[in-house]
Amino acid sequence: MYEPIRTKSVHTTAGTPSDFPHRSREEELDIQLAGHLAALLAVTDEIRAIEPSADLDAAAERLAEQVARLRTGVAPVRASAAVREPHVVALHQRAHALAGRALVVAASRADTAGAILAAERMDAHAPAAEPRELAAR
Repeated sequence: MYEPIRTKSVHTTAGTPSDFPHRSREEELDIQLAGHLAALLAVTDEIRAIEPSADLDAAAERLAEQVARLRTGVAPVRASAAVREPHVVALHQRAHALAGRALVVAASRADTAGAILAAERMDAHAPAAEPRELAAR
């Protein structure tokens, strides 16, 4: 009634090694977390160009250290002095959102150092990221 299968299956069965490399869940989460923290570092560098502060300098260095740790020693690319978006509130909102994403990934991979840093950055950007209410007329 049915014709037998004549070709080798493209799917692998349990216990059969495949021909291409796979990453573990932890490796995938490391890649995600490094990406979120690198994006947060880029936004932090943009904010530093507009509003220099010692707090942002320290945060940028800590972010760079965490990204390098997650990328096994490869230093992140830093933003140049050219600022693309002069609207500081939008930058703080973006930084707050990126820190939140980093916090979720860090918590799911049980990375305490990454989670603490992400939570601190969320707290630092929260006041500036909140929308301001219009004055009553």
